[in-house]
Amino acid sequence: MIFLGSASPRRAELLSQIGVTYKVVEADIDETPNPCESAELYVLRMALEKAEAVLAQSKGGGLILPVLAADTSVVVDGEILGKPRDQTEAMAMLARLSGRTHLVLTAVALVGAAVEEGRACRLSVNKVKFRAISEAERLAYWQTGESRDKAGAYAIQGLAAVFIEHLEGSFSGVMGLPLFETSDLLAEFGINVCDNWAE
Repeated sequence: MIFLGSASPRRAELLSQIGVTYKVVEADIDETPNPCESAELYVLRMALEKAEAVLAQSKGGGLILPVLAADTSVVVDGEILGKPRDQTEAMAMLARLSGRTHLVLTAVALVGAAVEEGRACRLSVNKVKFRAISEAERLAYWQTGESRDKAGAYAIQGLAAVFIEHLEGSFSGVMGLPLFETSDLLAEFGINVCDNWAE
């Protein structure tokens, strides 16, 4: 059993997929990038800060477990594209991604329940190429509601899959929780995901 420091149903689904038992505890942190901070350092810092915030909360609640947290950013031209605030921003993001390759960076962090267990992070770097997307397609996609709470205004596991011409990297990493890196981190903390498969 671990704490998952995320309210994302996609991350929860991915953890369940590999047989990890978890309890969701949402992390409340300031997600503002630091001046001159690279996208890679930003996602690593966010994942770690989320995990540490949940661990700090859990210490007051009695149940102390290792905490897993993650952060995902879509990056184009060196700029982080967060979640769109409105239709105009979502349409602009999708137009910017149209016909191009962009990066999706997902950092995953695990913080031990005891000080001696420490903390560790991994980074999943993925390249996603979109085909050209017309304005009508971008509008139709916005109207589905799928892009509203997604970094870069799209979800690879949803309807936006029809826009993706090529993926180099991890599908689960683009979804928001890279399962290779996650299972590797868990193993480092003595949690072997395969142990649960026979239950």
